[in-house]
Amino acid sequence: MEIKRVGSQPSGKGPEDWFTGAVRVDPLFQPNESRRAAAASVTFEPGARTAWHTHPLGQTLIVTAGCGWAQYEGGPVEEIHPGDIVWFGAGERHWHGATSATGMTHIAIQENLNGKVVDWMEKVTDEEYNKGR
Repeated sequence: MEIKRVGSQPSGKGPEDWFTGAVRVDPLFQPNESRRAAAASVTFEPGARTAWHTHPLGQTLIVTAGCGWAQYEGGPVEEIHPGDIVWFGAGERHWHGATSATGMTHIAIQENLNGKVVDWMEKVTDEEYNKGR
């Protein structure tokens, strides 16, 4: 058994290459010799969002606070709320973040494949993002 005590892992600012706006990432757990998944609690201030990205084995988001937007490539921008669970399939290009007026926090869970949990791409443009309005 392993217990990660609250506050034992430092919060970090979401890297500017991967996010637009103010984003805080709180790591929850990483893959190890018997666990393939990694997870983090990610908090987006209003207007903040990820860049386009994919996950080799997919990603699950569990919205815990606020109101956000999520979109897979070619699909509509969907509003997401606390309690919603969002699944993006393996290799599905997508983004997610807060709405323009409301912050949002979610737990993001993704699995490791050959040492990789995510492939980052270009940033979501303001035009793409504002389709959620």
